[in-house]
Parts: sequence; structure tokens; C-alpha cells
Amino acid sequence: MIEVLVVDDDIRVARVNAAYVEKVPGFHVAGEAHSAEEALRQVELLPRLDLVLLDHYLPDETGLAVVQEMRRRGHQTDVIMVTAARDVTTVQAAMRHGALQYLVKPFAFAGLRAKLEAYAELRRTLDGGGEAEQAEVDRIFGALSAPSEPDLPKGHSPTTAELVRRSLMNADGPLSAQEIAERTGVSRQTAQRYLKLLERTGRARLTLKYGDAGRPEHRYVWATRA
Repeated sequence: MIEVLVVDDDIRVARVNAAYVEKVPGFHVAGEAHSAEEALRQVELLPRLDLVLLDHYLPDETGLAVVQEMRRRGHQTDVIMVTAARDVTTVQAAMRHGALQYLVKPFAFAGLRAKLEAYAELRRTLDGGGEAEQAEVDRIFGALSAPSEPDLPKGHSPTTAELVRRSLMNADGPLSAQEIAERTGVSRQTAQRYLKLLERTGRARLTLKYGDAGRPEHRYVWATRA
């Protein structure tokens, strides 16, 4: 599990964000904090912490000041800024201080989920260790640039979209519409429709598998794995 500290000055917002985090498979809320002082204390006390979702506007200090102090104390915990601060100066400063991502409020669950899933993909890539060729370096740097979850067109079911998306993300390689249909229990035509939507929105990439005869088979791979 990826252990997360949720930091927001508004207790209600912190609880909502924490609930969002808990809905994403593989993530667990290790704690909440509502001030810079409390956030730093949690960073020191929590037995394990992987990621901080950090608001910028805190009552005693800014989120950027929290990141600076974390680094000064030797804590290399990853940080994603989750804040209403949208001026370019703050965004640039967050990047320079080592924030991995920046999510502007207000946002829906899909927006945070996309950031967390991209972060999980980054961790999986880095956990492989060893030396990296250029393709692997590109993959590492591109892991957090996945687009936000698109709004579903009329006639598309969020439940079915989630089934198809999750099957594709968990696959070891490219899958055909028939293979997705078998894994999700939907028809091949339905699987094909949702796969094409994921391809159009940049979440999946189309690959072609050529056989001995006939048209090539269309196979799809999750974009951050391609």
C-alpha cells in the first residue's frame, strides 16, 4: 500500500480528499493534518509515509515552506500539491522544491484518481531499479503526465468504463477487445467501444498484431505502459 498524508487547512476538505484517496486501489491514508506545524509533526512521527497531498494555503505557513522544511530535515517523501493557488510563480516554485505534481482546486474525484494512478505507475517503474535506457528514462519522466480522466460521452457507463480501464491497466501487455470482454464480462462490441474512447482521449494506445492472413488484430495497451 502507498501511505498518504492529506494536508488541508479545511477539515471538511481534508476528509473529502482522504475519502477520495481511500477509493483508489493501492492507496491508504496514514494521517491528516490541518496546519504546517501539524504536517511536519506527522512527517516525523508516522512510521511509514510515501506521499503528501499538500495544500498551499495553511494557517501558519505555506505548503511550499513545508516542502522546504521537509527537505532540510532530510525527508525525501514525495509531494503532490493540491491547492487553489494557481499563479505561475507558485507553480514554478513548487516544481523547483520537488513537488511531483500540481492539482488545482476545485477538482473531481477523477482528477485526483488520475494523478494518484500516474504516481503509482511511476513508483512501479522506479522500483525496477538498475540502469535506464533512453526509452525507460522517457517513461519515468512521462509517468506523471497522464491526462485527467475524461468526462464520459452520453450512453457510456462509468461502471463499465472503470472495468475496462482497470483491466487494461492491470494487463501485462496489449489486449484485444475480445480479451477485455472475457475479463470484464461485457460484449466484445461494448469492450471495443470503450477501448476506442480510451484511445481517443490518450489513455490507451492502439497496436496492431499481424497474423498469417487477413486483417491485423487491434490490440490496446495502457498509455503509461506503452
